Amino acid sequence: MINSDISFEWIGNDYLGPVPWLVVIALAVIAVCWFILRRTTLGVHIYAVGGNMQAARLTGIKVWLVLLFVYGMSGLLSGLGGVMSASRLYSANGNLGVGYELDAIAAVILGGTSFVGGIGTITGTLVGALIIATLNNGMTLMGVSYFWQLVIKGAVIIIAVLIDKYRTRHHQSA
Repeated sequence: MINSDISFEWIGNDYLGPVPWLVVIALAVIAVCWFILRRTTLGVHIYAVGGNMQAARLTGIKVWLVLLFVYGMSGLLSGLGGVMSASRLYSANGNLGVGYELDAIAAVILGGTSFVGGIGTITGTLVGALIIATLNNGMTLMGVSYFWQLVIKGAVIIIAVLIDKYRTRHHQSA
């Protein structure tokens, strides 16, 4: 069913000057998230809860409130991503993001976010996402099968985790 009274295809297909609206929206989200994480008390609380939930609770941080905010933002940004994808493709599909889970994990880990928590940046995650996108495009252009693309991305994640573990262990011993 299509409701022609509601028009949002401009989000995915129009430009603000020479820049696509999708890029403008993505940059705005990145800027807001960076500001929240780096320049507010809430950002400090998010890192504290991510690093050690029990210690954060003992310091007086309302962990449940921080988690409510983080999960709420996750849902909001997922919805925004869905709207952006649907507006670009002129249609919606409930299975649209299936298969991107490994890419998301790889981007975050490559960006320097620790599996242990409490460490990571928006800019690092953005760099990780650009690396994964370049890797995906390169492997597709080279004709690498989907199976081997998953194997290669899995190997990249394993290497990134090993580097993180080495970095964490080396940092603790210093």
